[in-house]
Amino acid sequence: MKATIITIGDEILIGQIVDTNSAFIAKSLDRIGIEISEMISISDDKKHIIDTFEKLQNEVDLVIVTGGLGPTKDDVTKKTFCDYFEDELVVDQKVLAHVTEIIEGFYKRPITQINKDQALVPSKCTVLHNQVGTAPGMWMKKENTVFISLPGVPYEMKYLVENEIIPKVVKEYKRPYIIHKTILTYGQGESLVSERIEDWENSLPNFLKLAYLPSPGKVRLRISARGTNKELLEIALKDYVISLDAIINDIIVGYEEEETIEFLVGEMFKKEHKTLSTAESCTGGKIAASLTSFAGASDYFKGSVVSYATDAKKDVLGISESLLKEFSVVSAEVASAMALGVQALMKTDYAIATTGNAGPSKGDQNAEIGTVFIAIATPSEVIVKEYNFGQPREKVIDRTVIKSLEMLKEEFFKKVL
Repeated sequence: MKATIITIGDEILIGQIVDTNSAFIAKSLDRIGIEISEMISISDDKKHIIDTFEKLQNEVDLVIVTGGLGPTKDDVTKKTFCDYFEDELVVDQKVLAHVTEIIEGFYKRPITQINKDQALVPSKCTVLHNQVGTAPGMWMKKENTVFISLPGVPYEMKYLVENEIIPKVVKEYKRPYIIHKTILTYGQGESLVSERIEDWENSLPNFLKLAYLPSPGKVRLRISARGTNKELLEIALKDYVISLDAIINDIIVGYEEEETIEFLVGEMFKKEHKTLSTAESCTGGKIAASLTSFAGASDYFKGSVVSYATDAKKDVLGISESLLKEFSVVSAEVASAMALGVQALMKTDYAIATTGNAGPSKGDQNAEIGTVFIAIATPSEVIVKEYNFGQPREKVIDRTVIKSLEMLKEEFFKKVL
């Protein structure tokens, strides 16, 4: 099966909001064996929407549309569905009762006509009940293609995908198996990794596909297996992962399906019942943000001090004026003192500290642009390393975040193994 995902909204096209819906839908469909052929963003324009529908008709099995289901005049998706399917809008009594309950029961205000119009749906559609919002989803089939319309509000879209669409697709369609295995590598760039595994990659059979997913400081290698025999796919995937490990074992730091190093660090700390804190200067809190993006982070992560200014390093972390003057803000000594300071302040087993010059100008600092010091405080010692991540500024910050977590993971394993 093949699917196309369409996001509707001028706010996406002008960059006012970021389209996260497509990524969620794509992952959800991939897990049940549906191939995503393309993702499209289009404006709230009836002709543009219909032209896109006509282009996709009978080319893919599923067309999933998000956005344009609101109560205002610029939301045209429902009326466009009616035009495309030669249908008319009718009131769905179940949806109307649900909308009324939300407006009058939860918000405690009289329902308006605009609210009631949320219950208007094409007469030929299968209504997908939206328990967490007022805009229902719509499922309509024309010839060989199913068109599904979902609200653009992320949490409403996610509810409908997980509770309505996926169960319905699984029940009604026979699909191939798609299995993924992701190998996390650190320390070498995409081109160098590619050179090292070129012969291995060329030996992959047609049902296995390799994708490179590079980001600052790391490369994720995702191997995908597609076919009708799940057991044979799993055996083949395992064999090829083992053969890959024999080639680049020195840079492989983990194996998983979707997890990032932030997730892996969190799982390690929770498993060993250890705690962590961070003191961040040049990274401005991005390490803490990446760690706390996963549910359950409070089990091990106790807090962070974003000591961007020198005064914060002195007043909050307790770093002495004499140390700062002798070694400068960007130094191994200050990074070490920051790690020990936040470790003591938060009463944690481990701590990360970062200080550096991310640029774009050198300013009044002695350190060259791109210079970063990362310190890891363990229960028994502090490890400090110096790096130069070059430019631009965003690259320096991102690579510092990744390298900090890599160092922490390495030192953590030394203590628990």
